[in-house]
Amino acid sequence: MNRHIIHIHIPAFSIALARVLQPGLRNRPIAVAQPLSERALILSVSQEARRDGIFKGMPLCRAVKLNPRLTVLPPNYGLIQKACQALDKIAASYTPIWEPFRPGHIYLDITGTERLWGKAKDTAYRLREEIRNKLCLAGTVGLAGNKMVSSIASRITPTASALLDVGHGGEASFIAPLKVNVLPGIGPFRQRLLLEELNIARIRELAELDMNSLKMIFGKRAHLIHQRATGIDPTPVYPPLDSPLVTEEITLSQDENDDRILLKTLYTLVEKCSGRLRDMGLFPGKAGLAIKYSDETEVKQQIKLSKLSYWDFDLYEPLNLIFLKAFTRRVRLRFMRIWFEEFSRANVQLSLFTPPTGHTDKRATLMGALDQIREHYGEGMIRYGRTVPNYCRKG
Repeated sequence: MNRHIIHIHIPAFSIALARVLQPGLRNRPIAVAQPLSERALILSVSQEARRDGIFKGMPLCRAVKLNPRLTVLPPNYGLIQKACQALDKIAASYTPIWEPFRPGHIYLDITGTERLWGKAKDTAYRLREEIRNKLCLAGTVGLAGNKMVSSIASRITPTASALLDVGHGGEASFIAPLKVNVLPGIGPFRQRLLLEELNIARIRELAELDMNSLKMIFGKRAHLIHQRATGIDPTPVYPPLDSPLVTEEITLSQDENDDRILLKTLYTLVEKCSGRLRDMGLFPGKAGLAIKYSDETEVKQQIKLSKLSYWDFDLYEPLNLIFLKAFTRRVRLRFMRIWFEEFSRANVQLSLFTPPTGHTDKRATLMGALDQIREHYGEGMIRYGRTVPNYCRKG
């Protein structure tokens, strides 16, 4: 049986969501980045900003120089999570086999659903219209016999809300005239290597290469690249996992190696994550930390959490421990990210007996009061002394 795979692609997802809530942002150059750090990298960029040469991954300070009128939005993870849940709900109504690849990207395997929904192309069209009508989000849709080609089709459609159907048997001829960098596994480095060493720029030229030449460039992955260059991708659509991540990250305004300042930054990240965990009622079972030095060297550490808790003071100590293990060089740090995973739900059952009041309970009560203040007046209204800027510096 021929497979029918749909790929939904909503370009610049976080910006599209912001424009739904704030129509005044439409047709304006917009970038998503941490606004308090000029060295932060652009996380998402609108089409209007791309015309000025701004791209994802560019430092924010450079983007602002290219376009001083650039509107910079902070990442809104709560909004993205809600929108992804709404998208997932729509996708699940069409097929039980759907995969949320990343925010704004979903694969659906609708093979065998013709009796329920009709032809695959009609199903893809109906799905696109339902997303537009219910969520006010315009996306491109690719339909093909495998995930890779459907994804490519959704990315190269000429209009902002189009549907491109690649017929069965036409996958190889469809991707043949495209540039090699649209294939997964071929980044800027290998693209430049293919062009400089073998004068190859198009997928059809890559598909005609012999295996020895491919191995010279791709090594053990040569067979996989050849398979992709001929339009073949046997990867199944994976059902969604029940193990999400709660994560926060920061690019420091200036490279830093002062432990006190870095630990202050770490606590700020923990504080943000723990607030989101309390909102979701989740206890993490595992935590992780990634740091990047100014010379781009990256170090990662993970730790199992011995205590089920979503309070700042319980989550900070294990992360403080792995930070001290990870930060062993005296090179300055540029970037820090933390994450929590392996969640269990908070127990909402009332206790038969009144628990003894202790120091931890008092702190939990205090944290609950702080959450209420932040909810009404904003996150920056009340803060711990250790998270206040320049708290660790004299003067």
